[in-house]
Amino acid sequence: MIDPVLQQMMDAMAASGFALPDPITPVSLRAVLDNPFPVEPIPIAEVRDVEVAGGEGTIPARLYHPKPGETLPVVVLIHGGGWVVGTLDTHDGLARVLAREAGCAVLSLGYRLAPEHPYPAPLDDCLAAIAELPARAAEFGVRAEGYAVAGDSAGGNLAAAVALALKGKPTAPSRQVLFYPALDRRFDTPSYLAAPDEGILTVDMMRWFWHQYVGDAEPDALAAPSRATSLEGLPPATVVLAANDPLHDEGFAYAVALMKAGVPTDLHSFSGGTHGFASFFGIAPIADQAIAVAAGALRVTFQRQ
Repeated sequence: MIDPVLQQMMDAMAASGFALPDPITPVSLRAVLDNPFPVEPIPIAEVRDVEVAGGEGTIPARLYHPKPGETLPVVVLIHGGGWVVGTLDTHDGLARVLAREAGCAVLSLGYRLAPEHPYPAPLDDCLAAIAELPARAAEFGVRAEGYAVAGDSAGGNLAAAVALALKGKPTAPSRQVLFYPALDRRFDTPSYLAAPDEGILTVDMMRWFWHQYVGDAEPDALAAPSRATSLEGLPPATVVLAANDPLHDEGFAYAVALMKAGVPTDLHSFSGGTHGFASFFGIAPIADQAIAVAAGALRVTFQRQ
């Protein structure tokens, strides 16, 4: 059952005439979804647009720093959107609330998008930006050592892939925070089979998103982290899931696999949640709870450093 506040919001959106384009193309989908939710932004002392290293040249990024002049731990935030949509602006609110609640800096990445830049370009951009972080730490007022990585949906996929790619290396993150991550191009889990034909995220939409990202090729473990042969040695994980989400079961299975591999893992499955629900913090109490879980895990991680 969907949380009543979330259901009310979905009903209001439907009543307003909101609908996805038909047919769906990258351009038409971006025109509809790349519009930030109209809310008053959380004040953060310093917010500035910067450029950081990408896989091929620079990419845009945005730095959020609650205490300019102090050196703070930092979260690298990777936005969701099926690897096709999403911008620094669509995830400005999530970056701000994490900075405020976790008491850290946030570096949000505007990585290249599919299908113009399919896998591995988005991941390459994230890895290049992280590799450059030590050299930019003083400029950004952050502590590069012990940074965390966070992402939602496709951003959760990329955050998990970053953790896998850097496993055992000095530049590995200290924690991975995964909000309802997309982890495999399989559509046969019970949560996929139970997904309605209409809703925030459908099976057909996920098939389309995966095709934009990897084409017809079978994804490797860095494109689909669930396919990794070993999860041992990965950084501690916080996994936030929504029960009313096609991606629920693959996220649940990944969290369990992390635990079995000896990775300290916090698993939080919200029975009333829908895909993307954490972005409605300040409006839906269930979203505030999800943000509190993530921010609490980040605070504990940073306090231990």
